Amino acid sequence: MFTGQPPGPPPPPPGLLGQASLLQATPGIPRTSNSTLVDELESSFEACFASLVSQDYVNGTDQEEIRTGVDQCIQKFLDIARQTECFFLQKRLQLSVQKPEQVIKEDVSELRNELQRKDALVQKHLTKLRHWQQVLEDINVQHKKPADLPQGSLAYLEQASANIPAPMKQS
Repeated sequence: MFTGQPPGPPPPPPGLLGQASLLQATPGIPRTSNSTLVDELESSFEACFASLVSQDYVNGTDQEEIRTGVDQCIQKFLDIARQTECFFLQKRLQLSVQKPEQVIKEDVSELRNELQRKDALVQKHLTKLRHWQQVLEDINVQHKKPADLPQGSLAYLEQASANIPAPMKQS
């Protein structure tokens, strides 16, 4: 051990990724003997929620005291969330060192899922594109029809008005 470093529990055995390794204490952070990071994260979240809906805070008159209490609860939750994230990042690093092929498999799987998602998105856009191409084609066909009809403004107006729906009668 390095000089000045507080003694801590021995590191978990390599490859141990279960919840039991969450019992490992983080240096400098006090923990109860049977508390895990996940338990502390859950309890700090509950404390945040309770502080927001507590009758003491609702009936309280000192807004600054209320704000300070809520800020402290939220800060504790954020600190424990950072510790939890750090724990999982450390486990991820251990996994990448001990089993690099597993990390590569996960990356390939994520890339395949991303490709499938993007293919579905492309198909969706192609469907919309075909629909609008058909709409434009229908409009072009309608505009070409008046040229086939006998020349005259009356015939053109009759053809154009035939395509307009009749107004609905109000009863």
